[in-house]
Amino acid sequence: MALLNEDRLFPVEPTVRDLARQLYSSVCDLPIISPHGHTDPRWFAENKAFANPAELFVTPDHYVFRMLHSQGIPLEAMGVPRIDGGETEQDPRKIWNLFAANYHLFRGTPSRIWVDHALQTVFGVTTPLSAETGDMIYDKIADCLTQEAFLPRALFEQFNIEAISTTESALDDLRWHKMIKDSGWSGKVVTAYRPDAVVDPDFDGFAANVEQMGALAGEDATTWTGYLAAHRNRRAFFKSFGATSSDHGHPTARTEDYSQEYAAKLFAKALAGICTPDEADGFRGHMLTEMARMSLEDGLVLQIHPGSSRNHNDHVMAQFGRDKGYDIPTRTDYVSALKPLLNAVGREPNLTIILFTLDESTYSRELAPLAGVYPALKLGPPWWFHDSAEGMLRFREAATETAGFYNTVGFNDDTRAFCSIPARHDVARRVDCSFLAGLVATGRLAEDEANEVAYDLTYRLAKQAYRL
Repeated sequence: MALLNEDRLFPVEPTVRDLARQLYSSVCDLPIISPHGHTDPRWFAENKAFANPAELFVTPDHYVFRMLHSQGIPLEAMGVPRIDGGETEQDPRKIWNLFAANYHLFRGTPSRIWVDHALQTVFGVTTPLSAETGDMIYDKIADCLTQEAFLPRALFEQFNIEAISTTESALDDLRWHKMIKDSGWSGKVVTAYRPDAVVDPDFDGFAANVEQMGALAGEDATTWTGYLAAHRNRRAFFKSFGATSSDHGHPTARTEDYSQEYAAKLFAKALAGICTPDEADGFRGHMLTEMARMSLEDGLVLQIHPGSSRNHNDHVMAQFGRDKGYDIPTRTDYVSALKPLLNAVGREPNLTIILFTLDESTYSRELAPLAGVYPALKLGPPWWFHDSAEGMLRFREAATETAGFYNTVGFNDDTRAFCSIPARHDVARRVDCSFLAGLVATGRLAEDEANEVAYDLTYRLAKQAYRL
């Protein structure tokens, strides 16, 4: 018995399904380009065995623990660490069996496909996960994790990953990337510059973070000119460890292009902690334009991930910290919000701005038309709450008629869950091939063109957009 149906996600109509199968067969074994994600570089630096199945599948994966939590299961019971020092479950078998007993909650979700894919293709599990099979599957995975073939670097190679980008704070010393670089291992693991802690006046400890960045860069970052110089220095440091992109997770897509004098005044207010909410948002928006100008200088791709109301629950934030499942999509404006940035640099052919959204309603109304005319702007793939088969198909349907395929950038998995990477890419390849098969079947695309587009969406566009 297999967990995975060989024709999963393909169209039901036989002729179109056959076309989708054929297209998929031409791309299913291509290398994975993973240009944006949150895997831990320490895994690849130390190359130590993953401790247990719970550490691999449950505790780090907010897709998993938020679903369990939605049914009243405490985060503590899943081993999610508390920043306030409170106790959490430490027995990985108990955590795993809790997951197994509630695996039915994931029916019909993308997480179900990802986990089943990892269980079957990585660990050879063909028995459905349940309360009755939890211990048996735990033991099988735990035994695998003791073998060299399941060390992080071996899995990286088994997954056929050509390049993967992690994401680190602007304040990170990149010690793990240095260890990877010095080890002589051939796996390509690069970093990405994430400056939220030093561009967002609402970020905890903003002023102290700015001073720390200045110390790392050898600049007086408490002055406006020194602050910008410190960013340039840190970006160059990140580039020395392979960075090809910066990443910006802002509450809104607002951009501004203030005068240097006004920006300096706002920066002083931000350091003093006296910005109004509108001024803080304006400063974040101006810094996106500053980062875009820096990208014209140093070549880093600019990624914007707006529109999440992060850490929505104050109690969970206080007890567990950031990124614990309480992030909720919000309505997001792009046409007016991006105008200052796009007026400043949007027609630059040597700049790449990759834009993501959690507000699907904007794809056909705003995002595809913007990407369909501004040379610098590309659309990132469906992200976070929409990185499902249905979300990917909606994206293609909404964006292609205006932006085409070549103003998009292929697929990225954006995950902390290492074993889900090949699963997520497989879903994207199947959905894209199904969409292309529909175009062939309805006479809108020749079959040879569909094969070329399938290759581009799977491999070339991501590699080209992220300069990997």
